[in-house]
Amino acid sequence: MENLTSVRFLLPLLAVYIIIVLIPFLQSIVFSLTDYDGYDFANAKFVGIANYQAIFQDQTLLAGLGFTLLYTVATTVLITAIALPLAVTLNRKFFGRNFARSLFFFFSVPSMAVLGLVWQYIFSPLGTGAVNTFLGKLGVSPVPWLSDPALAKFCVIFIAVWAQVGWHATLYLAYLQAIPADLYEQASVDGATRGQQFVHITLPQMVPAMGVSIFMLLTGGLKVYDLPFTLTTGGPGNATYTVTQSIIVTGIGSGRYGIGSALGVMFFLCCVVLVALQQIVTSLIEKRLS
Repeated sequence: MENLTSVRFLLPLLAVYIIIVLIPFLQSIVFSLTDYDGYDFANAKFVGIANYQAIFQDQTLLAGLGFTLLYTVATTVLITAIALPLAVTLNRKFFGRNFARSLFFFFSVPSMAVLGLVWQYIFSPLGTGAVNTFLGKLGVSPVPWLSDPALAKFCVIFIAVWAQVGWHATLYLAYLQAIPADLYEQASVDGATRGQQFVHITLPQMVPAMGVSIFMLLTGGLKVYDLPFTLTTGGPGNATYTVTQSIIVTGIGSGRYGIGSALGVMFFLCCVVLVALQQIVTSLIEKRLS
């Protein structure tokens, strides 16, 4: 009887999942095998894997995939490398600690779309940009922050790291505060240094938090759209073009729902593989450190 009640509670959630997630995904698979234009599916022709082959022949789509992977890996590595030591620092007692915690968390409050518009003004390659205006006062020529492909990629990644590191540091801080102080006191009595305490006490206890943080960074990075679009609209050229923007432009903007759906299916499979690898690696690290 208890199991039957549990099933009844799960049925509405299952129905919502089927309607919102499963059915659209299955539709995308069907669309990806046709030349569907978004209007008349009855007249759509079956093209097999032609849409998937077209993805690897389209340099714009490949550029979107390349930058998306670069953005995902770079932001995940940098934010993790900065947020964990920052959380350890913010967990110590010092004057103005609460203010420092609030300050770092405040950076993550505005949406990425808003930050893209604000930083577009700051990094404007014209003479009116805040950074170039400051450099001009120092006698330095204007830097093409958003019109040079390499610099544009750097700016997008820099802003993403700047905006998210405080949030992930707060996540780590919550886990740090749950570690019993007795463990550190006993380690100090045994003569362990701060570095040894971090490696043998803090790090093993932080693996679950790192798993959550990295999972969120990977999934958020793979589906990124708002920041690159509002900052550079995917340019210059296709330097900051993303997979999500490719799906929107190809499927909705150009009416090529078949290729757009194929790109979405491939993107979903890539996400599944990367997240699965992350979960496996996290589990192995947790077992080794435990």
